Amino acid sequence: MPMPPAALRLAVTAVGLLLTATTGAGTAALAAVPPRTAPTRIAADTPNPAGWSAPLSTRGRYIVDAHGDRFRLKGANWDGAQGSWTGGGSATDPANHHAGQDSHGIPLGLDRVPLPRLLADFHQLGINTIRLPFSNEMIHSTAPVPDGAVAANPQLRGRTPLEIYDAVVEALSQSGFAVVLNNHTNTSRWCCGIDGNERWNSGQSTARWADDWVFMARRYASVPRVVGADLYNEVRRDVLDDPNWGLGDDHDWYGAARLAADRILTEVNPRLLIVIEGINWTGVPVDGLPHGRPVLTPARTLSHTLVDARKLVYSAHFYGYTGPRHSGATGIGETHDARYQDLSRAELAAALDDEAFFVEETGRHYTAPVWVSEFGIGSGETKAAARTWFGHVTDYFADHDADFAFWPLVGFEGHDDWALLRYDTAGHRSGILDSGDWRATAWQRLMSAPGTTGPVASVPLWRMLSTDHGDAVTSPRVRATGDWDPGAHKAACPDGTRLAGLSHTGGRGLCTDTGAGDLRAADARQTVVTDERYVPGGGDWASGYTKYQCPAGEFLIGYSLRGERVSAALCVPARTALPGAGRTVWFDRSDNRPADGAGGDFAEGAFKGQCAATEYAAGIAFTTRVGSRPGPAALLCRPLP
Repeated sequence: MPMPPAALRLAVTAVGLLLTATTGAGTAALAAVPPRTAPTRIAADTPNPAGWSAPLSTRGRYIVDAHGDRFRLKGANWDGAQGSWTGGGSATDPANHHAGQDSHGIPLGLDRVPLPRLLADFHQLGINTIRLPFSNEMIHSTAPVPDGAVAANPQLRGRTPLEIYDAVVEALSQSGFAVVLNNHTNTSRWCCGIDGNERWNSGQSTARWADDWVFMARRYASVPRVVGADLYNEVRRDVLDDPNWGLGDDHDWYGAARLAADRILTEVNPRLLIVIEGINWTGVPVDGLPHGRPVLTPARTLSHTLVDARKLVYSAHFYGYTGPRHSGATGIGETHDARYQDLSRAELAAALDDEAFFVEETGRHYTAPVWVSEFGIGSGETKAAARTWFGHVTDYFADHDADFAFWPLVGFEGHDDWALLRYDTAGHRSGILDSGDWRATAWQRLMSAPGTTGPVASVPLWRMLSTDHGDAVTSPRVRATGDWDPGAHKAACPDGTRLAGLSHTGGRGLCTDTGAGDLRAADARQTVVTDERYVPGGGDWASGYTKYQCPAGEFLIGYSLRGERVSAALCVPARTALPGAGRTVWFDRSDNRPADGAGGDFAEGAFKGQCAATEYAAGIAFTTRVGSRPGPAALLCRPLP
């Protein structure tokens, strides 16, 4: 979300430390408040005014609806429930809230406009999706909002912020909008500098954060058009520490996102898309020191594999006043790096490709839709560079058929000129639907640009397995059988896919469904192979090496390691007869992968072996010779039926 530039990113260290300490204490106190019981939900799908049906899932770079038709997220952010207090002075004084707009911890505008009219105005914009921010503090707040906060909606008087959020979610769903829940902040404080909301676990534990997500996903599980969980907003550095992508510590955003996603999908709501935003900022913004916006670049070498492989959506934010290495600050925290609005059209496109849209490349372990869930600019903007940037970025989104959500949707007239729609105290509307709003031309081109519609063909799925810091068992069917190799780091492919590749070191694997779809039989049988009993006489396909081979009629979906050494192979029966002849793919001295590079580099810096798209893996060979690496050294690859 946009911030006053002078307040961005880096503040005085002592102030930041004090702020982190105080907000952490407040959140801890809130944690003692029990969650409220969810109201009764709609049990069946409502009439379909929007012409699409939930749930949503993914096919390659596209999001599709329940019928397999493209559903492009053309959205906006209805902010307010994440909080608007800027951290100074009395929280009851509107002057101390963003743009003088006290949201009272609920979506903005309910004091000025009846909810049905707000929804009608949203439809006039042509959007189909609402990203609906909330804070963890909002979840646990038990105090009713002031009557004045819902003056135009008296039916909501006496309700807590969460109960008003309930009503808004229900109304949006019934009106045909797709609703993406967004955990924007921990405290109900305006985001996104050094404000106590830098990470999902600022002032609270990762376990507590995941618990809150399970609560929210359960609460709206039967609301038909609640389609997504946007796990956390703009993960970034605090005063002392950076977030990271895959180090396995308390600041590992990759691991935390996978934990919360798997809990949501397995415990309460398997219908939801899981939206994982890239890292917004790392490093100290000082010329000469490392700093920048990693965004989604880490996914090139470490991408997410969820328990449902077709629910992942990656997300990124772009504003003209920030840049690839620019925090957006002016004064303290400002460097001499270019902002996005300083880039030419070609340079901007290259930056967007490099930081986010590479994820949409077909046939890679990281392939997924990219949702630009925040971008925006003010109607009062007069700088030529900023206006030019808005035209360039919306052109890029239009030309790339991108999913997007403008920030923000609703604001107060005379207060926030960024809002698409602004309302005065009498409820009169102004904004981008008016002829005088300079942003309208670019907005209309974006909204009306041609794009993929109708049925989206299925594409091969590729997903990475990583045992860097523990198990990577991404198959619910395998999880249901218990711990199949206690004490080892275990990996298993998502249901519907098979193991296609392994790395010699590093514990990485590659899964796919290419060429055969879901090859597994319907029954729950699986075989844990820990010796050579299934290697037939005269069938030594890796002489001098230990071979863990699947029984006849079975194929590999998983493996386990103890340290570097192979511990077991996990095999399951096929739904059809499998050919027995095969070939040995060695990879202990060099890469041995198909020439087309399908799946992408799933273990950067390590030797890798991979069966062809027309093959399945039936065995793993390794050695325990002194002086040799005991990781996987060869795969037995056999033709698909």
